[in-house]
Amino acid sequence: MSGFDWPALMQAGMRGLGLSPDVFWGLTPAELRLMLGETAAPMNRAGLEALLAAYPDGGKGEGNDRS
Repeated sequence: MSGFDWPALMQAGMRGLGLSPDVFWGLTPAELRLMLGETAAPMNRAGLEALLAAYPDGGKGEGNDRS
C-alpha cells in the first residue's frame, strides 16, 4: 500500500483547488501539500545527521565532477 489516499487527494486537488488532471499529476506530493496549506517543519540537526548517514559523501573527486 502506498500510504496515500488517492481519491481524497484527487478530490482536494481537482475539485478543491480546481487543478486540471495534468497539472495535478505533474505535482510532487510536497507541492500538493503546500498548495493545500500544509506546512512542514524545517529540518533539524537530527534530520540532517540522518541524511548524512544515509547518503555519505564519497570523498574528494569520487562520483562527482568536482575536484
